[in-house]
Amino acid sequence: MSIGAYFDPSEYPGDITLDHVIPAAPANFTTFPSDLRPELAAALQRRGIEQLYSHQAEAYAAVRSGRHLVVVTPTASGKTLCYNLPVLQRLLENPERRALYVYPTKALAQDQLAELGALKSGLPIEVRVDTYDGDTPPGRRTAIREGGHIVMTNPDMLHTGLLPHHTRWRRLFSSLEFVVIDELHTYRGLFGSQVANVIRRLKRICAFYGSRPTFICASATIRNPRELARRLLEEDDVALVDRSGAPRGERRLIFYNPPLVNRELGVRRSSMLEARRIAAPWIRGGIQTIVFCRSRLQVEVMLSYLRQDLAPRLDASKRVRGYRAGYLPLHRREIEAGLRDGQITGVVSTNALELGIDIGTLQRAVLVGYPGTIASTWQQLGRAGRRSGSIGVFVASSSPLDQFIVRHPEYFLGTDPEEGLIDPDNLLLLAGHLQAGLFELPFMDGERLGAADVRELLQVFEEDGSATHSAGRWFWSRQAFPAEEVHLRRILADNVVIIDTSQPRPQVIGEMDQFTAPVLLHEEAVYLHEGAQYHVDRLDWDEKKAYVRPVEVDYYTDALASVSVQVLETFASAEGDGLSRSHGEVKITSLASMFKKIRFHTHENIGAGPIHLPEQTLHTTGYWITVDPALWASLGRESLDHPMEAGLQGMAHSLRHVASLRLMCDPRDLGSVAEVRSITTQLPTVTVFEVYPGGVGFASRLYELHRDLLNDASALVRDCPCAAGCPSCVGPLHLVEGAKEACLKLLSASALPV
Repeated sequence: MSIGAYFDPSEYPGDITLDHVIPAAPANFTTFPSDLRPELAAALQRRGIEQLYSHQAEAYAAVRSGRHLVVVTPTASGKTLCYNLPVLQRLLENPERRALYVYPTKALAQDQLAELGALKSGLPIEVRVDTYDGDTPPGRRTAIREGGHIVMTNPDMLHTGLLPHHTRWRRLFSSLEFVVIDELHTYRGLFGSQVANVIRRLKRICAFYGSRPTFICASATIRNPRELARRLLEEDDVALVDRSGAPRGERRLIFYNPPLVNRELGVRRSSMLEARRIAAPWIRGGIQTIVFCRSRLQVEVMLSYLRQDLAPRLDASKRVRGYRAGYLPLHRREIEAGLRDGQITGVVSTNALELGIDIGTLQRAVLVGYPGTIASTWQQLGRAGRRSGSIGVFVASSSPLDQFIVRHPEYFLGTDPEEGLIDPDNLLLLAGHLQAGLFELPFMDGERLGAADVRELLQVFEEDGSATHSAGRWFWSRQAFPAEEVHLRRILADNVVIIDTSQPRPQVIGEMDQFTAPVLLHEEAVYLHEGAQYHVDRLDWDEKKAYVRPVEVDYYTDALASVSVQVLETFASAEGDGLSRSHGEVKITSLASMFKKIRFHTHENIGAGPIHLPEQTLHTTGYWITVDPALWASLGRESLDHPMEAGLQGMAHSLRHVASLRLMCDPRDLGSVAEVRSITTQLPTVTVFEVYPGGVGFASRLYELHRDLLNDASALVRDCPCAAGCPSCVGPLHLVEGAKEACLKLLSASALPV
């Protein structure tokens, strides 16, 4: 299949940086396990399953031997059967046993409910399966608690709905034999660290009721699935099944980089418009296509574009549909069914359709921008060609991450570099979940929460009146319901919500951490969101709400903030040839004082104004690099306006972005600061820090990845086609002549003679 059939060079003047064919592969089958109940084998055969894939049989054997399990195989390889089969087998053996399935989203739980419902049909016992989430009608909740064999839920409902009310769920917890955790790779960073504490509380309640469940995890491909499972579950004996026996159709991967329209600013032709031009002919030709966008707003814009392209067909609105959070459940089920039966030719989605929801046999996938992780990219590309050949196209935007991936496809195709990292012992996280656990059950003297020693925290709670100690036990002593105060996707401080007031009904278009907001969301700022400009009319700091409206202006705003880093404790350090590295506990202080309005292209200052917001402080963990004085001097440091200063800031910008690739996190989860003379080190220093108080384990890993980070950042800057640095490589401070060259000198400094 020639790429020329889909890309006319005259219409697509950008660069095709990857045109790669993954050949088809046959299935590796094996017979049903010898101990499989005949009724279950018959149920499989009614579903057209005469044999198991090799990884399904391997997973079944591991679970039946009593081991915890993590299964890591590609999209559409039948991972669901890896846990449904041993669970149903055990229920047939003993109908009094129970299972709990935890999915990261409600939509995925609903989809798996239908899948399991079809499989259990015809079994000799009635296997009661239901979802328990925020959409579950009150009338059904009692029946689920009392009689559900398999309860499907999500981490948030487990955290606030099941564990604090465990006495109502006594039958489930006392007979709980299996806990399934699907999409394991989504439990990383802050969210994963929170969920690890939820699992600690779950295991504690199970022990109280006399059960010790086996955990079965399923994941997309990441570098460290077994390590992540062990950390999340706090279990050492975790079997790994990672060789898929499922068949695979031929898959063609294309990376497309739109052409530059402004070389100086690194701005490329809109990835939205380029993706539209790629997807529209396929949809018009009746080829089922999915287009993934990064935001709800992009979904609606792309949907209107593609329906215009399908006109004048009267059924355009039925042939091309949108899919995102915010649609009603029945609406989403209708769209999923339309994709499966072929009534819908094109669907435009956020990552809501990334996970394993069955949407039939799509043939094309177009990704508008980089999804943020290699795992997510494979998941989205894998939504097409689940049972046949497919073409997947990644259309890059101008962002640093997009540009790094599109210019380095070998990074994407090679050994997966991404790791899921968590730190459930973060003190702020641990304190919140300890309070929730204390509400659920008293703590005995010397009892731990999972692996964490909580004696000192319990004493702190006693001092502030949250806990009392009596007869060797600790009790919760407040009226408050502590689980509701713990949000699984953030730590303590609320994010600033960004609200577009131009809509008939004001719409939330995004959010930003409280530490960063004063620089980008101050009043009169021009906030850039998904390539569109928004004017910040008002920032309500007390309510943490920024009110914005779309504008088209010929300038951008740049806030001046005084940011300093104070090292509180160094955990590790190592000398290098010119560049030294350390990691430890840091205090970040930032005060935004004024902003400038800078005209595009000419970069002239056309206005300024004050920022009246309080100083921000953040206690967290960081990784920092110091430049040896002799090296700094040898690179040409002579005066305050030398480009080495801009080069140092470019180094901070590029390191922050490539670090997010390695850590499977959003660049907004990290901050970076460049200081020509650090108050702690007294040397030129670049610090990459975690934006979460206390950190969630990123900084120590960055310290270990030091050399890889320098190499990746150097590649990002070196391979950028801009002449002298741009926002896609060295960041917003690209206007200093020689900044790009200076940044490259610093990033490659360890290889230079001092």
